[in-house]
Amino acid sequence: MDFFNYIIGQINTFLWSYVLIVLLLLSGLFYTLRTGFAQGRLLGDMVALITGKLSSLRDGEKKIAGQVTGFQAFCIAVASHVGTGNLAGVAIAVSIGGPGALFWMWIIALLGAATSMIENTLAQTYKVKDGKGGFRGGPSYYMEKALGQKTLGYIFSVIVILTFAFIFNTVQANTIAKAFETSFASFGMNSYIAAIILAALTALVIFGGLHRIANVVSLMVPIMAIAYVAVAIIVLALNITHIPRLFLSIIEAAFGVKQAVGGAIGVAMLQGIKRGLYSNEAGMGSAPNAAATSNVSHPVKQGLLQAFGVFVDTILICSATGFIVLLYPEYNAGTDTGIQLTQFALSYSVGAWGAHFITLCIFLFAFSSLIGNYYYGEANLEFLTKSKSSMFIFRVLTVVFVFLGSIASLGLVWDMADVFMGIMALMNIIVIAILSPKAVAIIKDYIKQRKEGKNPVFRAKNIPGLENTECWDD
Repeated sequence: MDFFNYIIGQINTFLWSYVLIVLLLLSGLFYTLRTGFAQGRLLGDMVALITGKLSSLRDGEKKIAGQVTGFQAFCIAVASHVGTGNLAGVAIAVSIGGPGALFWMWIIALLGAATSMIENTLAQTYKVKDGKGGFRGGPSYYMEKALGQKTLGYIFSVIVILTFAFIFNTVQANTIAKAFETSFASFGMNSYIAAIILAALTALVIFGGLHRIANVVSLMVPIMAIAYVAVAIIVLALNITHIPRLFLSIIEAAFGVKQAVGGAIGVAMLQGIKRGLYSNEAGMGSAPNAAATSNVSHPVKQGLLQAFGVFVDTILICSATGFIVLLYPEYNAGTDTGIQLTQFALSYSVGAWGAHFITLCIFLFAFSSLIGNYYYGEANLEFLTKSKSSMFIFRVLTVVFVFLGSIASLGLVWDMADVFMGIMALMNIIVIAILSPKAVAIIKDYIKQRKEGKNPVFRAKNIPGLENTECWDD
């Protein structure tokens, strides 16, 4: 077993410290240049789509009952990748890499938004009708329809199901159960009671199908994101005299001569980039599974919404954790790490209720991730089979894994999930690189229509060589 742990560890180090970091950085930079910094130029459109000032539908078109809106698809994706890593992972990155790590998270979010726009635009372009009035899609679908590689799509789907619906969800369930057990021990709470409650809540949501999932996460995501950012703003207000020094320390740690000589910049860069990539999942092929479900008038609209999700995850929520931790005088003492550091840091600024607030956030973030992860598995199971009995068995297994994850000691499970996710990301990065000319052409079509003052509507026939786009062939 020790040898197996060593092998898994070496694979993870190779994938996440070298291969994926380089590929994702280069991808983000390439797509930023190729689209003319579309993620910045179209930021106003992202906000307009979120607020409803720019309709995600055609002008005059009404929402069809049972269909997922662009905002709901955005929430499903954000629900999945905004998790405990935004609370614990950022604290670890800042405690190891210093304030400069936060700066590099911002850079990777800026670049990653371009990659996110590409992969999610492709997912919308090659989505299919699900037979129930809605849509399905994701990397497996564009691997089949755009590349003609259905076998590759099968392999990708199996990896997504194993990684997100089962392995990641055991970890999320374990995190929630442990938080419950710690916070409510005086009420007789133990891991078995927490497991039963969590399994029941999960079953209640996932057996209701996509529409219920969309409704639940579209309610949870705004509440948890706004509440957490609001508390971070309170912390900044309480420490207002320290804010100039806070931002100066972030910039100094990212570029200072002293840090460069001591090698601290390299550590900050590595920690910030790894945490940013791992947190917002841009380019990894997960969010496209949610992006494809929505009814929008142009694929780029959903691409923009998902790119905005990268900003929400990293610029807002990761920054909120980073600020809270950096304003704690002992953030780099090494005595506390991960979620404990975030709890102590918040309690230092706002009082004892801060630790309980973090427990609430752990539940909201982790449970929403659990639901979003499940949906990624469902979308990919439907790529493999249309059998209703298979879907029922899959949902039962998901609930079982949530229960087992709540009471188990995980250990190796998390490392194995990293390996699977690394392989998944590698496959997706290569595929979207091959297909990126199509995505760029579609983005240019959107920009052209916006310059003409239109609410963009997409027609596949306007893009030369675009085939197998069953939802856009009218």
